[in-house]
This record gives sequence, C-alpha cells and structure tokens, in this order.
Amino acid sequence: MAAHLSSGRVNLTLLREAGRRELREFLDKCAGSKAIVWDEYLTGPFGLIAQYSLLKPSYCLLCSSCDSRREDRGRSPQRDFHILFVPRRSLLCEQWLKEQGVLGSFIHREQYSLDLIPFDGDLLSMESESAFKECYLESDQTSLYHAAKGLMTLQALYGTIPQIFGKGECARHVANMMIRMKREFPGSQNSIFPVFDTLLLLDRNVDLLTPLATQLTYEGLIDEIYGIQNTYVKLPPEKFAPKKQGEGGKDLPTEPKKLQLNSAEELYAEIRDKNFNAVGSVLSKKAKIISAAFEERHHAKTVGEIKQFVSQLPHMQAARSSLANHTSIAELIKDITTSEDFFDNLTVEQEFMSGIDTDKVNNYIEDCIAQKHPLIKILRLVCLQSVCNSGLKQKVLDHYKREILQTYGYEHILTLNNLEKAGLLKPQTSGRNNYPTIRKTLRLWMDDVNEQNPNDISYVYSGYAPLSVRLAQLLARPGWRSIEEVLKMLPGPHFEERQQLPTGLQKKRQHGENRVTLVFFLGGVTYAEIAALRFLSQMEDGGTEYVIATTKLINGTSWIKSLMEKLEPTPF
Repeated sequence: MAAHLSSGRVNLTLLREAGRRELREFLDKCAGSKAIVWDEYLTGPFGLIAQYSLLKPSYCLLCSSCDSRREDRGRSPQRDFHILFVPRRSLLCEQWLKEQGVLGSFIHREQYSLDLIPFDGDLLSMESESAFKECYLESDQTSLYHAAKGLMTLQALYGTIPQIFGKGECARHVANMMIRMKREFPGSQNSIFPVFDTLLLLDRNVDLLTPLATQLTYEGLIDEIYGIQNTYVKLPPEKFAPKKQGEGGKDLPTEPKKLQLNSAEELYAEIRDKNFNAVGSVLSKKAKIISAAFEERHHAKTVGEIKQFVSQLPHMQAARSSLANHTSIAELIKDITTSEDFFDNLTVEQEFMSGIDTDKVNNYIEDCIAQKHPLIKILRLVCLQSVCNSGLKQKVLDHYKREILQTYGYEHILTLNNLEKAGLLKPQTSGRNNYPTIRKTLRLWMDDVNEQNPNDISYVYSGYAPLSVRLAQLLARPGWRSIEEVLKMLPGPHFEERQQLPTGLQKKRQHGENRVTLVFFLGGVTYAEIAALRFLSQMEDGGTEYVIATTKLINGTSWIKSLMEKLEPTPF
C-alpha cells in the first residue's frame, strides 16, 4: 500500500509504522467496539498514517462532531468515553471540558504527537496551518517545539544527524531545542547508523519571494489552481466524464473528481516536477507507447504469448487510466495558462523578479484593483513587488494601501498590518535595495532557461531560481563561506552545529555514494521548491540527495490567506 514511502534513500515507512503503532496502542486501551468521533481537520493527515483498514477492527464511525459527549451524557450510561488530544494535551481544552462538566467522564485522557507525516518517499509535513503566523506575527514558538520534537523522533528512527546548518531566528530556536532535548534525555542517544548526513533548517522569512510567485511545474500549477490537500485534489468533473457515442452531454457527473497524487503512480512521478510546457510531449509519447502495447495483442499467436499479454493487462489498463486522467488535468490547466489574464499576471511577476520597475506604482496592479480582481491576487503581486524592492517607497506603499482599502473595504486594514509585520509589505527603511545584489550573487534570475531539458533549478519558475533552494545547493558545494556577505543581508543568523556520534557510528562513505541532506522549511514550502530540490538530487554530479520536511505545504494563495484577518464588516 505504501511502497512509494520506501522507494527513496530513506525508508519513510518506518516513520509511518511508528505513528500507526502509537495510534493502535491507544485504541487497544479502549475495550470493545468503538465509534471514533474525529475533528474534521484531522481526517486528512491521519489518512496518510492509518487508512480505514487499520481502524476497521474498531468498527469506527468517522464524523466531525465535537459535542457528542455532552449530548450522550446521562442517556447511555453503558458507554465508556476516551479522549485523544492531537498534537498535545492542553490546559485550556481540559479547563473547557471541566466547565462543561464532562472532564471526569473520560476514562483515558492522552495525547498523540502528530509531528511529521510522510507524504511521499522524500517528503514530510507537519501540516500545521498556522505555523508561519504563530512564529512571525504572534511570537508563539509552539510549532517550533513540535518541529524539534519531530526531528528527535526522526533521529530515534534514523540515527543522529552529525551536522546541523541553519539560517534564521526560528532555525536557531529549533536547533537550540534539539540540543537541549538531547542533553535532557541522554537515553535518546541511539546506536543506529546515521541515515542523514546533514540537517538544513531554513526560515520561511529568509525567502519570502518564492511562495508569492506563480509556480510553473505541473504539480505546482495543480496546487495553485485547484489546491492539493493531504495528497488529494478535487477537480471539475466535466473533463473526466466517459465519452459514449450518441449520448452527447447528458448525465454529466456533478461530483468533483477526487484523485490521489503521489509517486506511487508511475506517470505522475515522471511528470510532477517538470515545467508545465514540457508535460505535453511526455503525455504524447506515453500515449503512443500504451497504444503500441495494446496493439501487441494482435501479434500474440501462441498460448504462451497470449498468457504473457494477459498478465501485463492490469498494469497496461492502469497506465491507460492514469494517462487519461493526466491528459484531462493538463487540458484544464492549459485553459488557464493560455488565458490573457494569466499571461499578464506572469509577465508582471517576472518583471519584478528580474528587477524591472520595482520602485513605482505598477499599472497592471492598479487596473486589477479597479476591476476588483480577487484580493489575494492583488496582495500577492503587491507583496512580491515589495520583497523585490526591499520594501516600497512610502508614497507607493500608501497609494496601494489606499486603493486596496477603498476598493475592498476598510476591514482589510488588519490584514495589511499583518503583512507588514511579517515583512511582506513594508516601507523601504534603509533607502537601499539589497535585492539586486542578492539576485546577482546567488544567480536568482536566468534569462536562458531550458524548460524542456533543464540544466538549472530556475526552470521551476521559468527563469527565477528559488532563493531557498539556491542556499541549499550552495551549502552542498562550495559551502556557505563563499556567500558570507549575502547571508548577512538575509534575515536572521546563520550557524553550524555538530552532534557527536557514538563510537563506531562514524560514516565511511563508499566511492560515488551521495550524501543525504534533510532540508526543513520552517513556515512552509511550495511544490516548486520541492521540484527544484528533487532536480538537484537527480543531478549526476550533484553528490547530494535531498529529503524535504516542512511545517506546511503551501502556495501563495493559502499562505496569504493564513495571514488574513477573518473580520466581517459590521452591518449599519
């Protein structure tokens, strides 16, 4: 079922099994058949750890009601009640239960640390939706504590990570917590041969630019347009309706088409990280190969040949179904990417990222506000301009703020304040724009990008190389000392820590064996950044393979949305 989790250099099935075991142990404490009442948000992340088949012996009922205990109190005295807090027991929750008069009704009150969830063979996420807001707006380090705890769990399963590098205030906090946890629990030092060579902790606010830009990989665009939730995407059903002759458009499905997207699907694993402009030719080639494979049945003459064809049939049918799905998805995306609005938006983004006209009011943004385009689209563009100019001139910033508030409502003043606090939309204080220096030194903009057969990570944004991934690339070779001056221009400290390995566990690398680096994004990571790191892993002379961990998988829209204040204007 989870073969894709064990296909990479690091077998992430071990982490999944540890999570399943912990959940099973709690369920086994509760005697008899059980009805499980879920918090709705948890059903997605838990589905990646324990499918329904694991819970089936418990006769589970999955639902999102949280008041069932209060409703059942006094009505069914024969029932036992238990509660499992995720990711931790909270004094506030227990106090609330006490006030409701139900705290004493729970036989077991325990916590389940849902820290790092395996999403794919090289991808882990905490799915902590508010982690960025908590860290940068509310100075709440709870999610950092859970990140450190998750990393300690990883080290218990995969061995101590000898080298820790980091950039940013949050990265420094997480490293400090890990060191303290190791000191406070000396028994946690295990005798497992280390799987990871290096841990790189990166603050999201070190690179605010990347999530704001429109991702241009296949997987990135699916997420930008439809949103991927816990590896699943819901798509418009029209393109997936079976085409039967003579029926025209009658009885079209109305339910969205739900598909799981991970590397267990061969075709998806091949195209997910490609620039969207390179996907069409791959699908076309696959269609010819599958068509030729089905034609083979006409050449099967002997019983042996027929038997061989029949044995391959399930795999061929799965491949044909997969191709049909991804051809439909590509058509849906193409309808968007060939639109004039998408092209205009992308042109402005790329002008900002390459340093053109970042210091004055942009006509396209003004037109979009006048036409009342979605507010999140406006905020992404204005924040992108601000980040690419190390802040906006006060006059330009005031103009944008005034236009936004007058068009979309004054209740959004709190959202603008949040964006300013997070460093996304701010006045240029020093009078100096550091972005051109950072762009040139780190080669963040490439004019001659090859989308079909890329030779640089900049293909994921058709010209822009994600700053975060460039930092990871330069750390591996030639090392951060070569970019010391640029690192000082980016927010927060940069540091290196070494963890002592028990005697006999020092790694002797075989000739040609790649290093394994875990890159942990504190505050979220985009699918385009993941694609760029996978590209580096596959480079022949790269010498490093990457595993990615994050507090949350994000795109520009979901990220900005998490910073918006949910405030309804008071009716007059």
